[in-house]
Amino acid sequence: MKEELELNYSYLVDRENQRFLTLHNDDIHTFDYVIDALIDVCKHSAVQAEQCTMLIHFKGKCAVKEGSFKILKSMKDRLIQKELEVTID
Repeated sequence: MKEELELNYSYLVDRENQRFLTLHNDDIHTFDYVIDALIDVCKHSAVQAEQCTMLIHFKGKCAVKEGSFKILKSMKDRLIQKELEVTID
């Protein structure tokens, strides 16, 4: 029982440190450009990148990656270099 509680606590602590890399619609870049950026930077599959791009287009934004701030920061910087609008939430 104690071991189970420790595992659950560890999971909750890890979840608290998780952030989301959110890509916002900018009405400038093409679908193909955004798809290629997600494949290159976030290591998405083609299908995953296409689905995220559709969500961004229709909903205005999409959480394209989940992880620690440290990992997401480098992805954010690379996407900004590609002139995409991105935040870490």
